[in-house]
Amino acid sequence: MSRLKLTRDKIYKTVSRQLHGVVPCWVCGEPVAHAEATLEHIQPLSQGGNSHQDNLAISHDRCNHLRHAKAKS
Repeated sequence: MSRLKLTRDKIYKTVSRQLHGVVPCWVCGEPVAHAEATLEHIQPLSQGGNSHQDNLAISHDRCNHLRHAKAKS
């Protein structure tokens, strides 16, 4: 298993435990199923962000892609 997948799983499980099983999408706020979860950089790498756990959040795959599509426009 990749390091990124392990990090995603760790963050997902931590948030799930803290919020009693509900993990909201950082972008849209709707619940995210584990299978749909991706890691989102809160401050993008292109804007000086890093991949430290404090700069990562869970989002839907579709929300992550939509956010990046809007940022490039």
